[in-house]
Amino acid sequence: MGWCYVVCLLCCSFIFAYAEDLKDANESVNNTVFIDGKSSIGETDGDFICATIDWWPPEKCDYGTCSWDYSSMLNLDLNNIIFLNAIKAFSRLKIRLGGTLQDKVIYQTEDHLQPCIPFAQNMSELFNFTKGCLPLSRWDELNSFFNKSGALVVFGLNALNGRSIRSDNSTVGAWNSSNAVSLIRYTVKKGYNIYGWELGNELSGNGVGVHVAADQYASDTIVLHDLIQDIYKGVDVKPRIIAPGGFYEPSWFRRYIGKTEGSVNVITHHIYNLGPGVDEHLIEKILDPSYLDGEADVFRGLKNILRSSATSAVAWVGESGGAYNSGRNHVTNAFVFSFWYLDQLGMSSAFDTKTYCRQTLIGGNYGLLSTTTFVPNPDYYSALLWHRLMGRSVLSTIFSGTKKIRAYAHCAKQSQGITLLLINLDGNNTVEAKVNFNGTLVDRHEDRHHRHRSKVSKMHQANEARGTREEYHLTAMDGNIQSQTMLLNGKALITDSSGAIPLLEPITVTSSEPIRVASFSIAFVHMPYVALPACK
Repeated sequence: MGWCYVVCLLCCSFIFAYAEDLKDANESVNNTVFIDGKSSIGETDGDFICATIDWWPPEKCDYGTCSWDYSSMLNLDLNNIIFLNAIKAFSRLKIRLGGTLQDKVIYQTEDHLQPCIPFAQNMSELFNFTKGCLPLSRWDELNSFFNKSGALVVFGLNALNGRSIRSDNSTVGAWNSSNAVSLIRYTVKKGYNIYGWELGNELSGNGVGVHVAADQYASDTIVLHDLIQDIYKGVDVKPRIIAPGGFYEPSWFRRYIGKTEGSVNVITHHIYNLGPGVDEHLIEKILDPSYLDGEADVFRGLKNILRSSATSAVAWVGESGGAYNSGRNHVTNAFVFSFWYLDQLGMSSAFDTKTYCRQTLIGGNYGLLSTTTFVPNPDYYSALLWHRLMGRSVLSTIFSGTKKIRAYAHCAKQSQGITLLLINLDGNNTVEAKVNFNGTLVDRHEDRHHRHRSKVSKMHQANEARGTREEYHLTAMDGNIQSQTMLLNGKALITDSSGAIPLLEPITVTSSEPIRVASFSIAFVHMPYVALPACK
Protein backbone atom coordinates (compact mmCIF):
# COMPACT_ATOMS: atom_id res chain seq x y z
CA MET A 1 0.00 0.00 0.00
CA GLY A 2 2.90 2.35 0.80
CA TRP A 3 4.44 1.84 -2.65
CA CYS A 4 1.06 2.36 -4.30
CA TYR A 5 0.68 5.65 -2.39
CA VAL A 6 4.16 6.82 -3.52
CA VAL A 7 3.49 5.86 -7.15
CA CYS A 8 0.11 7.58 -7.05
CA LEU A 9 1.66 10.72 -5.54
CA LEU A 10 4.39 10.82 -8.20
CA CYS A 11 1.82 10.40 -10.99
CA CYS A 12 -0.31 13.18 -9.57
CA SER A 13 2.74 15.42 -9.23
CA PHE A 14 3.69 14.70 -12.86
CA ILE A 15 0.16 15.44 -14.07
CA PHE A 16 0.07 18.68 -12.05
CA ALA A 17 3.49 19.75 -13.36
CA TYR A 18 2.41 18.92 -16.93
CA ALA A 19 -0.79 20.91 -16.47
CA GLU A 20 1.21 23.90 -15.21
CA ASP A 21 3.59 23.62 -18.19
CA LEU A 22 0.61 23.42 -20.52
CA LYS A 23 -0.92 26.47 -18.82
CA ASP A 24 2.36 28.38 -19.27
CA ALA A 25 2.52 27.27 -22.89
CA ASN A 26 -1.01 28.50 -23.48
CA GLU A 27 -0.16 31.84 -21.88
CA SER A 28 2.89 32.08 -24.12
CA VAL A 29 0.79 31.34 -27.21
CA ASN A 30 -1.81 33.90 -26.18
CA ASN A 31 0.82 36.63 -25.74
CA THR A 32 1.72 36.72 -29.40
CA VAL A 33 2.11 39.57 -31.86
CA PHE A 34 0.74 38.47 -35.23
CA ILE A 35 2.22 40.44 -38.13
CA ASP A 36 1.05 39.88 -41.70
CA GLY A 37 3.89 40.77 -44.03
CA LYS A 38 2.33 39.92 -47.38
CA SER A 39 1.56 43.54 -48.20
CA SER A 40 1.30 46.88 -46.44
CA ILE A 41 -2.05 48.19 -45.20
CA GLY A 42 -1.02 51.84 -45.32
CA GLU A 43 1.72 54.17 -46.44
CA THR A 44 2.84 57.27 -44.53
CA ASP A 45 4.97 60.18 -45.65
CA GLY A 46 8.66 59.77 -44.89
CA ASP A 47 8.30 62.87 -42.72
CA PHE A 48 5.16 61.60 -40.97
CA ILE A 49 5.91 63.48 -37.74
CA CYS A 50 4.71 67.08 -37.68
CA ALA A 51 4.26 69.63 -34.90
CA THR A 52 2.56 73.00 -34.63
CA ILE A 53 3.43 76.54 -33.55
CA ASP A 54 0.43 78.64 -32.57
CA TRP A 55 -0.52 82.33 -32.42
CA TRP A 56 -1.63 82.54 -28.76
CA PRO A 57 -0.25 85.53 -26.79
CA PRO A 58 0.91 85.13 -23.16
CA GLU A 59 -2.51 86.37 -22.00
CA LYS A 60 -4.19 83.19 -23.25
CA CYS A 61 -5.42 81.41 -20.11
CA ASP A 62 -7.62 78.36 -19.44
CA TYR A 63 -9.24 77.45 -16.14
CA GLY A 64 -7.13 80.03 -14.36
CA THR A 65 -3.83 78.78 -15.80
CA CYS A 66 -1.77 80.74 -18.34
CA SER A 67 0.46 78.17 -20.07
CA TRP A 68 1.55 79.83 -23.32
CA ASP A 69 4.17 82.33 -22.16
CA TYR A 70 6.33 83.44 -25.13
CA SER A 71 5.70 80.48 -27.45
CA SER A 72 3.77 82.24 -30.22
CA MET A 73 5.32 82.48 -33.67
CA LEU A 74 5.27 86.24 -33.04
CA ASN A 75 7.42 86.19 -29.88
CA LEU A 76 9.20 82.80 -29.77
CA ASP A 77 12.94 82.98 -29.08
CA LEU A 78 14.42 81.83 -32.38
CA ASN A 79 17.95 82.04 -30.98
CA ASN A 80 17.45 79.30 -28.40
CA ILE A 81 19.95 76.53 -29.23
CA ILE A 82 17.83 73.73 -27.74
CA PHE A 83 14.95 74.80 -29.98
CA LEU A 84 17.16 74.69 -33.06
CA ASN A 85 18.72 71.34 -32.13
CA ALA A 86 15.33 69.81 -31.33
CA ILE A 87 14.07 70.54 -34.84
CA LYS A 88 17.30 69.61 -36.63
CA ALA A 89 17.34 66.21 -34.90
CA PHE A 90 14.46 65.15 -37.15
CA SER A 91 16.23 66.03 -40.37
CA ARG A 92 13.03 67.39 -41.94
CA LEU A 93 10.36 68.04 -39.35
CA LYS A 94 7.07 69.33 -40.72
CA ILE A 95 5.93 72.42 -38.80
CA ARG A 96 2.41 73.75 -39.16
CA LEU A 97 2.08 77.45 -38.35
CA GLY A 98 -1.50 78.13 -37.33
CA GLY A 99 -4.28 77.76 -34.82
CA THR A 100 -7.45 79.42 -33.60
CA LEU A 101 -6.27 83.02 -34.04
CA GLN A 102 -5.01 82.51 -37.61
CA ASP A 103 -8.45 83.54 -38.90
CA LYS A 104 -7.95 86.93 -37.22
CA VAL A 105 -4.44 87.66 -38.55
CA ILE A 106 -3.70 90.48 -40.98
CA TYR A 107 -0.40 90.25 -42.90
CA GLN A 108 1.68 93.39 -43.16
CA THR A 109 2.22 94.47 -46.76
CA GLU A 110 5.30 96.02 -48.33
CA ASP A 111 3.55 99.33 -48.87
CA HIS A 112 2.81 99.52 -45.10
CA LEU A 113 -0.58 101.12 -45.83
CA GLN A 114 -2.07 99.58 -42.70
CA PRO A 115 -0.55 99.74 -39.21
CA CYS A 116 0.60 96.35 -37.87
CA ILE A 117 -1.22 96.12 -34.53
CA PRO A 118 -0.66 93.05 -32.26
CA PHE A 119 -3.36 90.92 -30.67
CA ALA A 120 -5.02 92.38 -27.57
CA GLN A 121 -7.25 90.54 -25.14
CA ASN A 122 -10.91 91.53 -25.40
CA MET A 123 -13.51 89.17 -23.96
CA SER A 124 -16.27 90.56 -26.20
CA GLU A 125 -14.36 89.64 -29.37
CA LEU A 126 -14.42 86.31 -31.22
CA PHE A 127 -11.95 83.96 -29.46
CA ASN A 128 -11.49 86.70 -26.80
CA PHE A 129 -8.85 88.58 -28.78
CA THR A 130 -8.84 91.44 -31.25
CA LYS A 131 -7.34 91.04 -34.71
CA GLY A 132 -3.56 90.74 -34.80
CA CYS A 133 -0.84 91.30 -37.37
CA LEU A 134 2.16 89.43 -38.78
CA PRO A 135 4.98 91.94 -39.44
CA LEU A 136 7.03 91.19 -42.56
CA SER A 137 10.19 91.52 -40.48
CA ARG A 138 9.00 88.66 -38.25
CA TRP A 139 8.06 86.60 -41.33
CA ASP A 140 11.65 87.11 -42.55
CA GLU A 141 13.04 85.96 -39.19
CA LEU A 142 10.83 82.88 -39.11
CA ASN A 143 11.82 81.82 -42.61
CA SER A 144 15.49 82.35 -41.89
CA PHE A 145 15.18 80.12 -38.83
CA PHE A 146 13.22 77.40 -40.62
CA ASN A 147 15.74 77.38 -43.45
CA LYS A 148 18.53 76.90 -40.91
CA SER A 149 16.65 74.12 -39.09
CA GLY A 150 15.61 72.26 -42.24
CA ALA A 151 11.91 72.34 -41.32
CA LEU A 152 9.12 71.86 -43.85
CA VAL A 153 6.71 74.73 -43.28
CA VAL A 154 2.92 74.67 -43.61
CA PHE A 155 1.32 78.08 -43.15
CA GLY A 156 -2.33 78.50 -42.16
CA LEU A 157 -4.06 81.39 -43.96
CA ASN A 158 -6.86 83.57 -42.58
CA ALA A 159 -10.01 82.16 -44.19
CA LEU A 160 -12.47 84.56 -42.51
CA ASN A 161 -11.15 87.64 -44.29
CA GLY A 162 -14.00 89.30 -46.20
CA ARG A 163 -16.85 87.38 -44.58
CA SER A 164 -19.49 88.62 -42.21
CA ILE A 165 -20.71 86.50 -39.30
CA ARG A 166 -24.38 85.91 -38.54
CA SER A 167 -25.87 85.60 -35.07
CA ASP A 168 -25.96 81.79 -35.44
CA ASN A 169 -22.18 81.84 -36.11
CA SER A 170 -22.57 80.94 -39.77
CA THR A 171 -20.79 83.13 -42.32
CA VAL A 172 -21.91 85.12 -45.34
CA GLY A 173 -19.78 85.85 -48.37
CA ALA A 174 -16.72 84.52 -50.11
CA TRP A 175 -13.14 84.58 -48.91
CA ASN A 176 -11.28 87.82 -49.66
CA SER A 177 -7.88 86.58 -50.77
CA SER A 178 -6.17 89.94 -51.39
CA ASN A 179 -4.18 90.08 -48.13
CA ALA A 180 -3.15 86.43 -48.47
CA VAL A 181 -2.04 87.06 -52.06
CA SER A 182 0.18 89.89 -50.83
CA LEU A 183 1.90 87.58 -48.31
CA ILE A 184 2.28 84.73 -50.81
CA ARG A 185 3.77 87.00 -53.48
CA TYR A 186 6.21 88.45 -50.95
CA THR A 187 7.16 84.90 -49.89
CA VAL A 188 7.91 83.88 -53.48
CA LYS A 189 9.81 87.11 -54.14
CA LYS A 190 12.07 86.41 -51.12
CA GLY A 191 12.64 82.80 -52.19
CA TYR A 192 11.16 81.27 -49.03
CA ASN A 193 10.21 77.60 -49.30
CA ILE A 194 6.70 76.78 -48.15
CA TYR A 195 5.66 73.13 -48.13
CA GLY A 196 1.95 73.92 -48.06
CA TRP A 197 -0.62 76.70 -47.70
CA GLU A 198 -3.56 75.73 -45.52
CA LEU A 199 -6.89 77.56 -45.72
CA GLY A 200 -8.62 78.24 -42.40
CA ASN A 201 -8.74 76.69 -38.95
CA GLU A 202 -11.71 74.78 -37.48
CA LEU A 203 -14.36 76.42 -39.68
CA SER A 204 -15.70 73.15 -41.11
CA GLY A 205 -18.94 71.47 -40.05
CA ASN A 206 -20.34 73.23 -36.98
CA GLY A 207 -16.99 74.96 -36.53
CA VAL A 208 -15.43 76.30 -33.35
CA GLY A 209 -16.92 79.75 -32.85
CA VAL A 210 -17.71 80.20 -36.56
CA HIS A 211 -18.51 77.88 -39.46
CA VAL A 212 -18.45 78.06 -43.25
CA ALA A 213 -20.71 76.00 -45.50
CA ALA A 214 -19.03 73.17 -47.42
CA ASP A 215 -19.93 74.54 -50.87
CA GLN A 216 -18.52 77.99 -50.08
CA TYR A 217 -15.39 76.52 -48.52
CA ALA A 218 -14.86 74.41 -51.64
CA SER A 219 -15.19 77.50 -53.87
CA ASP A 220 -12.66 79.35 -51.71
CA THR A 221 -10.25 76.41 -51.89
CA ILE A 222 -10.45 76.43 -55.68
CA VAL A 223 -9.63 80.16 -55.61
CA LEU A 224 -6.54 79.41 -53.48
CA HIS A 225 -5.53 76.61 -55.86
CA ASP A 226 -5.75 78.92 -58.88
CA LEU A 227 -3.80 81.66 -57.10
CA ILE A 228 -0.98 79.25 -56.23
CA GLN A 229 -0.85 78.01 -59.82
CA ASP A 230 -0.50 81.60 -61.01
CA ILE A 231 1.90 82.96 -58.37
CA TYR A 232 4.17 79.91 -58.56
CA LYS A 233 4.09 79.77 -62.36
CA GLY A 234 7.33 78.30 -63.63
CA VAL A 235 8.10 76.57 -60.32
CA ASP A 236 8.30 72.80 -60.81
CA VAL A 237 7.24 71.72 -57.32
CA LYS A 238 4.44 73.93 -56.07
CA PRO A 239 3.27 74.15 -52.45
CA ARG A 240 0.48 71.81 -51.46
CA ILE A 241 -3.06 73.12 -51.07
CA ILE A 242 -4.27 72.01 -47.64
CA ALA A 243 -7.73 72.28 -46.02
CA PRO A 244 -10.07 72.43 -44.14
CA GLY A 245 -8.22 71.97 -40.82
CA GLY A 246 -11.33 71.22 -38.80
CA PHE A 247 -13.13 68.49 -36.87
CA TYR A 248 -14.35 65.54 -38.89
CA GLU A 249 -18.05 65.59 -39.68
CA PRO A 250 -18.86 62.98 -42.37
CA SER A 251 -21.53 64.83 -44.35
CA TRP A 252 -19.61 68.13 -44.45
CA PHE A 253 -16.32 66.44 -45.39
CA ARG A 254 -17.98 64.27 -48.05
CA ARG A 255 -19.57 67.30 -49.71
CA TYR A 256 -16.43 69.42 -49.46
CA ILE A 257 -14.18 66.70 -50.91
CA GLY A 258 -16.64 66.10 -53.74
CA LYS A 259 -16.64 69.80 -54.66
CA THR A 260 -12.86 70.33 -54.53
CA GLU A 261 -11.82 67.52 -56.83
CA GLY A 262 -8.39 68.31 -58.29
CA SER A 263 -7.94 71.53 -56.29
CA VAL A 264 -6.84 70.27 -52.87
CA ASN A 265 -3.85 68.02 -52.12
CA VAL A 266 -4.32 67.34 -48.43
CA ILE A 267 -7.45 66.96 -46.28
CA THR A 268 -6.67 67.90 -42.68
CA HIS A 269 -8.72 67.14 -39.59
CA HIS A 270 -8.19 67.88 -35.89
CA ILE A 271 -8.33 65.55 -32.87
CA TYR A 272 -9.04 66.38 -29.22
CA ASN A 273 -10.74 63.13 -28.28
CA LEU A 274 -9.83 63.23 -24.58
CA GLY A 275 -12.05 66.23 -23.85
CA PRO A 276 -11.09 69.42 -21.98
CA GLY A 277 -7.77 69.79 -20.20
CA VAL A 278 -9.60 70.49 -16.95
CA ASP A 279 -10.98 66.92 -16.90
CA GLU A 280 -9.57 65.09 -13.87
CA HIS A 281 -10.11 61.71 -15.58
CA LEU A 282 -7.68 62.20 -18.46
CA ILE A 283 -5.26 59.53 -17.25
CA GLU A 284 -8.10 57.02 -16.86
CA LYS A 285 -9.08 57.63 -20.48
CA ILE A 286 -5.49 57.32 -21.70
CA LEU A 287 -5.08 53.95 -19.95
CA ASP A 288 -8.43 52.57 -21.21
CA PRO A 289 -7.96 50.51 -24.41
CA SER A 290 -11.65 50.77 -25.27
CA TYR A 291 -11.53 54.55 -25.07
CA LEU A 292 -8.43 54.68 -27.28
CA ASP A 293 -10.13 52.43 -29.84
CA GLY A 294 -12.93 54.97 -30.30
CA GLU A 295 -10.90 57.29 -32.52
CA ALA A 296 -10.53 54.55 -35.15
CA ASP A 297 -14.02 55.43 -36.42
CA VAL A 298 -12.81 58.88 -37.48
CA PHE A 299 -9.74 57.55 -39.30
CA ARG A 300 -11.77 54.84 -40.97
CA GLY A 301 -14.54 57.23 -42.00
CA LEU A 302 -12.24 59.75 -43.66
CA LYS A 303 -10.26 57.01 -45.37
CA ASN A 304 -13.46 55.58 -46.86
CA ILE A 305 -14.67 58.99 -48.09
CA LEU A 306 -11.35 59.65 -49.82
CA ARG A 307 -11.28 56.20 -51.40
CA SER A 308 -14.85 56.45 -52.68
CA SER A 309 -14.33 59.89 -54.23
CA ALA A 310 -12.49 60.89 -57.38
CA THR A 311 -10.00 63.04 -55.46
CA SER A 312 -6.29 62.31 -55.25
CA ALA A 313 -6.09 64.16 -51.92
CA VAL A 314 -4.62 62.38 -48.89
CA ALA A 315 -5.46 62.56 -45.18
CA TRP A 316 -3.44 64.34 -42.52
CA VAL A 317 -4.10 64.96 -38.87
CA GLY A 318 -3.51 68.69 -39.06
CA GLU A 319 -3.65 69.38 -35.31
CA SER A 320 -3.96 67.09 -32.32
CA GLY A 321 -3.33 67.94 -28.70
CA GLY A 322 -5.55 65.26 -27.15
CA ALA A 323 -7.11 67.55 -24.53
CA TYR A 324 -8.40 70.91 -25.72
CA ASN A 325 -7.95 74.30 -24.03
CA SER A 326 -4.18 73.92 -23.74
CA GLY A 327 -4.02 70.41 -22.23
CA ARG A 328 -3.28 69.62 -18.58
CA ASN A 329 -0.01 70.12 -16.74
CA HIS A 330 1.73 66.88 -15.62
CA VAL A 331 -0.52 64.85 -17.93
CA THR A 332 -0.33 66.06 -21.53
CA ASN A 333 3.31 67.10 -21.06
CA ALA A 334 4.30 64.03 -19.00
CA PHE A 335 5.35 60.44 -19.66
CA VAL A 336 1.78 59.10 -19.49
CA PHE A 337 0.83 61.09 -22.58
CA SER A 338 3.20 59.04 -24.73
CA PHE A 339 0.76 56.14 -24.32
CA TRP A 340 -1.92 58.21 -26.04
CA TYR A 341 0.40 59.94 -28.52
CA LEU A 342 2.19 56.85 -29.83
CA ASP A 343 -1.10 54.98 -30.00
CA GLN A 344 -2.47 57.81 -32.13
CA LEU A 345 0.56 57.65 -34.45
CA GLY A 346 0.17 53.90 -34.82
CA MET A 347 -3.58 53.93 -35.32
CA SER A 348 -3.65 56.84 -37.77
CA SER A 349 -0.90 55.36 -39.95
CA ALA A 350 -2.77 52.04 -40.09
CA PHE A 351 -5.63 53.97 -41.74
CA ASP A 352 -3.33 55.50 -44.37
CA THR A 353 -2.87 58.90 -42.71
CA LYS A 354 0.19 60.47 -44.32
CA THR A 355 1.20 63.04 -41.68
CA TYR A 356 0.33 63.66 -38.03
CA CYS A 357 0.73 67.18 -36.59
CA ARG A 358 1.05 67.36 -32.83
CA GLN A 359 -0.31 70.40 -30.99
CA THR A 360 2.22 71.76 -30.13
CA LEU A 361 5.92 71.81 -30.82
CA ILE A 362 6.03 74.39 -28.04
CA GLY A 363 3.24 76.18 -26.19
CA GLY A 364 0.42 75.28 -23.80
CA ASN A 365 0.59 72.23 -21.57
CA TYR A 366 0.86 69.79 -24.48
CA GLY A 367 4.11 70.89 -26.12
CA LEU A 368 6.81 68.48 -27.23
CA LEU A 369 9.12 71.06 -25.68
CA SER A 370 8.79 72.92 -22.40
CA THR A 371 7.20 76.32 -22.97
CA THR A 372 9.62 78.10 -20.62
CA THR A 373 12.91 76.16 -20.88
CA PHE A 374 12.63 74.56 -24.36
CA VAL A 375 13.78 71.27 -22.76
CA PRO A 376 12.14 68.27 -24.45
CA ASN A 377 9.18 66.66 -22.73
CA PRO A 378 8.78 62.85 -22.94
CA ASP A 379 6.65 62.95 -26.09
CA TYR A 380 9.48 64.66 -27.95
CA TYR A 381 11.63 61.54 -27.58
CA SER A 382 8.70 59.29 -28.47
CA ALA A 383 8.24 61.28 -31.67
CA LEU A 384 11.94 61.22 -32.49
CA LEU A 385 12.20 57.45 -32.02
CA TRP A 386 9.14 56.96 -34.22
CA HIS A 387 10.67 59.21 -36.88
CA ARG A 388 13.96 57.30 -36.88
CA LEU A 389 12.67 53.74 -36.59
CA MET A 390 9.21 53.43 -38.15
CA GLY A 391 9.32 53.29 -41.94
CA ARG A 392 6.63 54.32 -44.40
CA SER A 393 5.02 50.91 -45.00
CA VAL A 394 2.48 49.91 -42.34
CA LEU A 395 1.97 46.22 -41.50
CA SER A 396 -1.21 44.56 -40.27
CA THR A 397 -0.53 43.87 -36.58
CA ILE A 398 -2.66 42.10 -33.96
CA PHE A 399 -1.71 41.39 -30.35
CA SER A 400 -3.29 38.22 -29.00
CA GLY A 401 -3.38 38.23 -25.21
CA THR A 402 -3.96 41.02 -22.73
CA LYS A 403 -5.98 43.99 -24.01
CA LYS A 404 -3.58 46.30 -22.19
CA ILE A 405 -0.96 45.95 -24.93
CA ARG A 406 -1.18 48.20 -28.00
CA ALA A 407 0.86 46.86 -30.93
CA TYR A 408 1.90 48.44 -34.24
CA ALA A 409 4.53 47.42 -36.80
CA HIS A 410 6.12 49.08 -39.84
CA CYS A 411 8.88 48.17 -42.21
CA ALA A 412 12.05 49.58 -40.67
CA LYS A 413 13.22 53.04 -41.70
CA GLN A 414 16.43 53.24 -43.75
CA SER A 415 17.46 49.74 -42.71
CA GLN A 416 16.48 46.13 -43.20
CA GLY A 417 13.77 44.35 -41.27
CA ILE A 418 10.81 45.71 -39.34
CA THR A 419 10.19 47.83 -36.26
CA LEU A 420 7.56 46.79 -33.74
CA LEU A 421 6.00 49.21 -31.26
CA LEU A 422 4.51 47.79 -28.06
CA ILE A 423 2.73 49.96 -25.47
CA ASN A 424 1.96 48.42 -22.08
CA LEU A 425 -0.96 50.21 -20.39
CA ASP A 426 -0.87 47.77 -17.46
CA GLY A 427 0.69 49.21 -14.32
CA ASN A 428 1.09 45.87 -12.58
CA ASN A 429 2.34 43.28 -15.06
CA THR A 430 5.33 42.80 -17.31
CA VAL A 431 4.24 41.20 -20.58
CA GLU A 432 6.27 38.65 -22.51
CA ALA A 433 5.42 38.20 -26.18
CA LYS A 434 6.59 36.28 -29.20
CA VAL A 435 6.16 37.37 -32.80
CA ASN A 436 4.36 35.30 -35.43
CA PHE A 437 4.48 36.33 -39.08
CA ASN A 438 1.52 34.25 -40.24
CA GLY A 439 3.69 32.33 -42.70
CA THR A 440 4.83 35.47 -44.55
CA LEU A 441 8.45 35.41 -43.36
CA VAL A 442 11.12 35.09 -46.05
CA ASP A 443 14.65 33.90 -45.25
CA ARG A 444 16.73 36.42 -47.15
CA HIS A 445 20.04 35.04 -45.86
CA GLU A 446 19.42 31.48 -46.98
CA ASP A 447 18.41 32.77 -50.40
CA ARG A 448 21.59 34.86 -50.55
CA HIS A 449 23.63 31.81 -49.52
CA HIS A 450 22.27 29.74 -52.43
CA ARG A 451 23.13 32.53 -54.86
CA HIS A 452 26.56 33.34 -53.44
CA ARG A 453 27.95 30.11 -51.98
CA SER A 454 31.56 31.33 -52.14
CA LYS A 455 31.00 34.30 -49.81
CA VAL A 456 31.32 32.30 -46.60
CA SER A 457 32.62 35.12 -44.39
CA LYS A 458 29.79 37.43 -45.41
CA MET A 459 27.30 34.67 -44.69
CA HIS A 460 28.77 34.29 -41.22
CA GLN A 461 28.33 38.00 -40.58
CA ALA A 462 24.78 37.85 -41.88
CA ASN A 463 23.92 34.97 -39.58
CA GLU A 464 25.41 36.85 -36.63
CA ALA A 465 23.34 39.92 -37.43
CA ARG A 466 20.29 37.72 -37.80
CA GLY A 467 20.59 36.51 -34.25
CA THR A 468 20.05 39.84 -32.48
CA ARG A 469 17.53 42.66 -32.35
CA GLU A 470 17.66 46.22 -31.04
CA GLU A 471 15.28 47.35 -28.30
CA TYR A 472 14.42 50.81 -27.01
CA HIS A 473 12.53 50.66 -23.71
CA LEU A 474 10.88 53.85 -22.49
CA THR A 475 9.88 54.26 -18.84
CA ALA A 476 9.08 57.12 -16.46
CA MET A 477 11.51 58.48 -13.90
CA ASP A 478 10.97 56.70 -10.56
CA GLY A 479 8.04 54.82 -12.09
CA ASN A 480 5.90 57.97 -11.87
CA ILE A 481 3.92 58.17 -15.12
CA GLN A 482 3.24 61.87 -14.47
CA SER A 483 6.97 62.58 -14.50
CA GLN A 484 8.31 64.89 -17.19
CA THR A 485 11.54 62.91 -17.39
CA MET A 486 11.71 59.84 -19.64
CA LEU A 487 14.22 57.01 -19.33
CA LEU A 488 15.58 55.11 -22.33
CA ASN A 489 16.77 51.66 -21.29
CA GLY A 490 17.08 52.96 -17.75
CA LYS A 491 19.00 56.15 -18.59
CA ALA A 492 17.41 59.61 -18.23
CA LEU A 493 17.05 61.53 -21.48
CA ILE A 494 18.41 65.01 -20.73
CA THR A 495 19.94 67.70 -22.94
CA ASP A 496 23.51 68.60 -22.05
CA SER A 497 24.93 72.02 -21.16
CA SER A 498 25.42 72.84 -24.85
CA GLY A 499 21.76 72.13 -25.62
CA ALA A 500 22.50 68.94 -27.55
CA ILE A 501 19.77 66.32 -27.88
CA PRO A 502 20.95 63.07 -26.21
CA LEU A 503 21.81 59.98 -28.23
CA LEU A 504 19.03 57.40 -28.47
CA GLU A 505 20.89 54.12 -28.14
CA PRO A 506 19.31 50.65 -28.04
CA ILE A 507 20.16 47.52 -26.12
CA THR A 508 20.91 44.34 -28.05
CA VAL A 509 18.84 41.22 -27.35
CA THR A 510 19.14 37.67 -28.69
CA SER A 511 16.35 37.08 -31.21
CA SER A 512 15.29 33.80 -29.58
CA GLU A 513 14.33 35.62 -26.38
CA PRO A 514 10.69 36.71 -25.99
CA ILE A 515 10.08 40.45 -26.03
CA ARG A 516 9.56 41.74 -22.49
CA VAL A 517 7.61 44.94 -21.95
CA ALA A 518 7.62 46.18 -18.36
CA SER A 519 4.52 47.57 -16.68
CA PHE A 520 3.66 51.13 -17.75
CA SER A 521 6.34 51.15 -20.43
CA ILE A 522 6.85 51.44 -24.18
CA ALA A 523 9.16 49.39 -26.39
CA PHE A 524 10.38 49.98 -29.93
CA VAL A 525 11.87 46.73 -31.24
CA HIS A 526 13.94 46.74 -34.42
CA MET A 527 14.35 43.27 -35.96
CA PRO A 528 16.80 43.63 -38.87
CA TYR A 529 16.81 39.90 -39.66
CA VAL A 530 13.11 39.83 -40.58
CA ALA A 531 12.41 39.80 -44.33
CA LEU A 532 8.82 40.29 -45.46
CA PRO A 533 7.38 40.71 -48.97
CA ALA A 534 5.78 44.00 -47.88
CA CYS A 535 9.19 45.44 -47.00
CA LYS A 536 11.09 44.64 -50.18
